[in-house]
Amino acid sequence: MSMTRRQRTRVIRSVQYAVLAVVVLAIAQAADWGEIQRAFFDVEVAKAQFPDIITTALVNTVIYTLLGFGFGLALGLLLALMRLSQVPPYRWLAIVYIEFFRGVPALLVFIALGFGVPLAFQVAINQYVTVMLALGLVGAAYMAETLRAGIQAVPKGQTEAARSLGMSQGRAMVSIIIPQALRIVLPPLTNELILLTKDSSLVYLLGLSLSQYELAKFGRDALNQNRSLTPILIAGLCYLVITLPLGHLVRRLEARTARAR
Repeated sequence: MSMTRRQRTRVIRSVQYAVLAVVVLAIAQAADWGEIQRAFFDVEVAKAQFPDIITTALVNTVIYTLLGFGFGLALGLLLALMRLSQVPPYRWLAIVYIEFFRGVPALLVFIALGFGVPLAFQVAINQYVTVMLALGLVGAAYMAETLRAGIQAVPKGQTEAARSLGMSQGRAMVSIIIPQALRIVLPPLTNELILLTKDSSLVYLLGLSLSQYELAKFGRDALNQNRSLTPILIAGLCYLVITLPLGHLVRRLEARTARAR
């Protein structure tokens, strides 16, 4: 007697669950749990990371991210307006910038600003300014395209209505179009904030003092001192403390936007 489609689906799913259970049991049986605990869950090493990993590394990571995001958002908005400008040179400059910084690794931007610019021009750049510029320059290239799409998504009738009320093109853009565009692109901008949070780990290239450590640098130094992966695990959990709420916020904003539409 042949099975129905629903019965075949149930059998296939049961087999998949059985295979998964066998694999999990095999791994659990073969694993050296004592060694895993020593490497990843050393309680004494974990205790030694607090409170510095919170008061210094986590706080610095948030500061670096916000500095880069703020600068990148302002520059990205300017680039988006240049990209939409009717003046060709503005559009060309914006396109060149966006394509360049989207194609160049953020690692090279950190090296250029942290070492190349000070050597070439014999100037000293503050650590926080360097981080803000490096993260912001790269983030602006991505945020510019996001903002441009948001501006173009605002119905043209909004601009026409503003102009009919006597507003200039610039005032209509600032007062009517850009606020609506920001609401539209808020979810992807929040995603960009998450990416910048992770990119802030590149700050270690600049040679930080202890008070300037961010999470990745803090975890790496603790790893070298303790020969345990526990500090890396704790640093990863601290990143999740930042990124998981932001990811939840993105999903809620996307759902709200979908309902509004």
